[in-house]
Amino acid sequence: MSEINERIDALETRLAYQDQTIEQLNQTITAQWKQIDALTRQIAQLGERLQEAEANAPGPANERPPHY
Repeated sequence: MSEINERIDALETRLAYQDQTIEQLNQTITAQWKQIDALTRQIAQLGERLQEAEANAPGPANERPPHY
């Protein structure tokens, strides 16, 4: 009977550590998704700014080369 109690205690201890690890992993994943979302928005904004800059800047295709 003592052996069974020891095994149950060991399993309960492992379960407690696993629950703690799962919670830490969940927090890490949540933080990473928030960071990914922020970076995705930032990339989209930079893409828009680049398109605006390209549209407003005179392009080399519209200019004559200096030797003309």
